[in-house]
Amino acid sequence: MNDISRTPVAPATLPVHNGDSRFHVRRVYCVGRNYVAHIREMKEGDERDPPFFFQKPTDAVVQPGQAVEYPPETSDFQYEVELVVAIGKTARNVSAESALDHVFGYAVGLDMTRRDRQREAGKKGLPWEIGKSFDQSAPCGEIVPVSVCGHRMSGSIALSVNGEAKQAGDLGNMIWNVPEIISNLSSSYVLEPGDLIYTGTPAGVGPVVPGDVILSSIEGLPSLSTPIVARVP
Repeated sequence: MNDISRTPVAPATLPVHNGDSRFHVRRVYCVGRNYVAHIREMKEGDERDPPFFFQKPTDAVVQPGQAVEYPPETSDFQYEVELVVAIGKTARNVSAESALDHVFGYAVGLDMTRRDRQREAGKKGLPWEIGKSFDQSAPCGEIVPVSVCGHRMSGSIALSVNGEAKQAGDLGNMIWNVPEIISNLSSSYVLEPGDLIYTGTPAGVGPVVPGDVILSSIEGLPSLSTPIVARVP
């Protein structure tokens, strides 16, 4: 029998702001259609519908400042800037009123999307994995503990490409806010320390190409710079 053993890939971790510790990532959840303006620009769904959830693989997480390779099987590679919630305490069927007690901290993140593949899947009624859950699809910035930044219920969220503003909104415009997201998710999944929740994006999503540099920012959090590079053959 051939020996197919190999060195296991190390679990994903992210830096904690102003500290030597690392946040060990367990799962990556994403909220779809959580800003009305984004629903309108995508022309998908009813803006009265509640947001829904999907997941990305843990090894899709990209470190702060690390370049992202332009992925295969797409000609429409798009950015979506999002607030990321880092869970620090087990949450099972928690109420919105107590949900924030389970948050360790917050970060700036990108939900990178193969938009053409996502739309193809949607038209066929297929899952979104091909468009959302691929390698390097979840860049994330440093995680700032709640003790440092407080809870991010409002504040500007923005993104630029090569210095040109593309997305601008406010966290207060989420259809579901952070406590409601955690409460809803915890009724379907047991949330554990190490879980990340990407909370949706405002309007202004668009494509990038190799050579572009994305700068993502949220008020009160460290910004995230993400260069896009050509894929290595």
